Formats: sequence, C-alpha cells, structure tokens
Amino acid sequence: MDRHAAEVDVAGMPGERAREWAAYHRDAAATSTYVYDFVWDITADAEGPFCTDVDGNVLLDFTSHVAAAPLGYNNPKITEPMSAFDMVDPTKIAGQDFYVSDGADPGESAIPGPADLMHELVDRTGRYGLDTVFLSNSGAEAVENAIKVCYDASDGGAYGVTFDGAFHGRTLGALSLNRSKSVYRRNFPEVPGVHDVPFCTDRGCSPETCSCGFFVEDGDTSVLREKLDPKTGHVDPDELSYVIVEPIQGEGGYRFPSDSFMREVAALADEHDVPLVADEIQSGMGRTGEWWGSDHYAIEPDVITGAKGMRVGATIAAEDTFPEERARLSSTWGAGDVVSAAQGVFTLRAIDEHDLLDNAVARGRQFKEAVRDADLDGVVDVRGKGLMLAVEFESAQSRDDALEAGVRRGLLTLACGNQVLRFLPPMDVTEREIEMGVDIFVDAVSDAA
Repeated sequence: MDRHAAEVDVAGMPGERAREWAAYHRDAAATSTYVYDFVWDITADAEGPFCTDVDGNVLLDFTSHVAAAPLGYNNPKITEPMSAFDMVDPTKIAGQDFYVSDGADPGESAIPGPADLMHELVDRTGRYGLDTVFLSNSGAEAVENAIKVCYDASDGGAYGVTFDGAFHGRTLGALSLNRSKSVYRRNFPEVPGVHDVPFCTDRGCSPETCSCGFFVEDGDTSVLREKLDPKTGHVDPDELSYVIVEPIQGEGGYRFPSDSFMREVAALADEHDVPLVADEIQSGMGRTGEWWGSDHYAIEPDVITGAKGMRVGATIAAEDTFPEERARLSSTWGAGDVVSAAQGVFTLRAIDEHDLLDNAVARGRQFKEAVRDADLDGVVDVRGKGLMLAVEFESAQSRDDALEAGVRRGLLTLACGNQVLRFLPPMDVTEREIEMGVDIFVDAVSDAA
C-alpha cells in the first residue's frame, strides 16, 4: 500500500465475511464492548490510518485501537527497526524474576528490552523527579500497582480520592475508582474509603464562573478543599493515601479541565502532602502534543500510570515511593514481554526522531478548525489537545447515528461519555489524511441527519 496515495474504498460495511468472522469470534468470546463488525485482515494492505478488512474494504481508522497503536498499522517507523528482531522462544519471560538482553552492553541494545523501555520512560518523566518503573501487562494493572504503592507509602492510609466521570480500568481495585457508567461497577465489591468529587466540565472556567460543582461559595473554596479541611472536613488528610486523576478524562467523555481546577488539585496535594496519581494511559505517550497530559497543567504527579501506546503497563514514581520490601510488588510476566518492550521503545524514539509531538499539535489544530468551520447540525462542541480529539453532539442518538454513518463510509471512530465521538488518528497522521477524515465525517453527519 502506498500510504501517500491510498484512498478509502468501501463496497459495504459490514460485508458478508466480516459478519461471518464476527459471529465466529462471538461463539467463543464473552460479551464485551465490540461496537461494529470491523474485522481487520492482517494479511492485506495496511499502513498508518489505512487498513483493509476481510471483505476488501479500505478504511480510515481514526481510533488507533483506542490509542494502543499510536502509529497506526504496519508503520515503517516501527516495522523497520523491528525487522532486525530474530524471533526467539519464549518472547515473554518471567520478567520480575529474570533479566533479558540481546548480549550488548547495557543501554546499547540493537533490540531494546524491558530495561531499555524503563530507562526511556524515566527520561521522559524526569521533570517530575520520577526515576523508577514497575512494568506490568496492562493499564488496569498499572493503576492497581499505583494505588498499592500509595497505600504502602502511607502505612495503610484509609482513604483515596477520585473524580466524577473517572475511568481507571476494569480490575476490582481500579473499578473502585471509576465514576463513569454504572455498568462498570454494579454489584462488584469495592475497595473501601474511596471518595469522589466533581471533575471540571468547563475547560475555560475560573473559580468564580465554575458551574460543574467543584468550586463553591463563589469560588472561595472547592469541594475537595472542604472534604480535606482538618477541622470541618470528613476526610482526614493524614489518612489520605492518594488522589488519582486523569489529566484529560477518556472514557468519561474526553473532558479537558480548566487550569483553575488543576491548580486547586495540585495545591491541595501539596498542602496535605498527599501523593497525586496521574492516569496517563490514554492521554500519555505524546497523544496531546506533550509527552504527558499532565504537562499541560500545573500538577506535579507523584505517580504516573501508562499503557496503550507503550505496549505494556507501567507504574512510574520516585524510588522512595515504591516499597523496599521484596515481593510487595511482583508479576510473572510484567517486565518480561520482550517484543512489546521493543515496540514501546521504538515508538518512543519514533515520536522524538520524527517530531511527532509537533505534528500532533498541528494536525489536531487542523482537525478542530475544519470541523468547526463545517458548522454541523447537532454538534455542540469540538475540542481536543493534540490528537486527542472529541466532537460532542446534542444527544447520544445523534452521536451514534454519526458513528454508524461514518463506518458505512469507511471512517472508524469511537464513542465515549454520553454523547461524544472521539478521534485518535495516528501520531504521524498527514494533512491529507486529516482532510480526508474530516470530509468523510462531515458527509456522515449529513447522512445521519
């Protein structure tokens, strides 16, 4: 496939073979979150945002597999350095019990492994004083380990704070922190002592103009400050183990908070010496035009959780935040996925070498300006940082109709929140590809209307 000349070409979505494959998959699969019958043909042409399904439809994927494939499909920026990898068995080792290298001196590996990935991550979190990494398999595990190390560092403090609309994963501990859709938590046991406060819903608000409920009394104080007040609050800050926040909420609806909100969160974490955990699983890895969503705000995370684009889960903090006692943290496979570690390193390096942070800013701006200029019926907001982009509709039904119309025309997007479509093009998306995606989207919204 010549990415620079590729065009979307759809005969029908879903096609007959896609329906057959989806049915075959579901015969053995537990009910989950599949949103449409897109079945990628891994043997067919694909590069960047372009992919081919089992019926031969050529599609434009603006989901990047929920940011887990940050450079899209078969991107030479990843495949070329990976081609040097002579496959071995096992490609996944017991990485918390054993080490792995390619025989080179430390830091000089042609085929970088877990140790190299951890050093790359430390290099990109040094501004926050974070110098230690625990690798795991997924974002949920990264969050689980973040709250574990915070509970440990506080000698078992009883409380944690999360935010309305939050989504931090689907394991039981992470579920206890979720405050988005009720289906995620209903009837599951929870970690006790987790309190919630409003998350900012107005990215331009000040304490005086806040309408989301976080700031109260004409901006003189905040709900979080009231909760933690040593005299009048009902959460003893000395018993608070952590505050966990998504710098930009993902599943909750791509909500971008105001600077005032983040300054207050940062101030309270500092005043009460409470560890601040930044969940960067979707907003990290350069997606917003900075390495971390936190970089856009006044917060100084004590712990960062990452996954998706780095291909493994990672809990990143200062060395003294982690337990000293052996076996407090461990995971058979956690630091042992050799192939995924190499992919993660090559992804980080590609973002640096090809100036993809700048590209994310420029192409994100292009997308927002083009969609706003289209003045689409039923669209109430277009927002984003870098290539973490959202279009909000006046209703969930109009959002769903637009998503389905887009799929029929060959554009893959994803819903989030109650009435929001999210767009996550590859980090190296081109001006032509953004223009193509916007044109399809505008036609899809017209179709839906």
